[in-house]
Amino acid sequence: MAHPKRKISKTRRDKRRTHYKASTQTIKLCPKTGESHLYHHAYEHEGKIYYRGKLFSE
Repeated sequence: MAHPKRKISKTRRDKRRTHYKASTQTIKLCPKTGESHLYHHAYEHEGKIYYRGKLFSE
């Protein structure tokens, strides 16, 4: 198994990882309520909270 000879500095490690960026957030239009919202986020419509097109019960 390969072992590094020297410790890779945090700066060098982070320089390599700069290419992993989040893309712009995707906005979805709910077919049930017609409300636009972010993916994987609950949203409010007419005083009720919805998630994945279904009424979210607390």
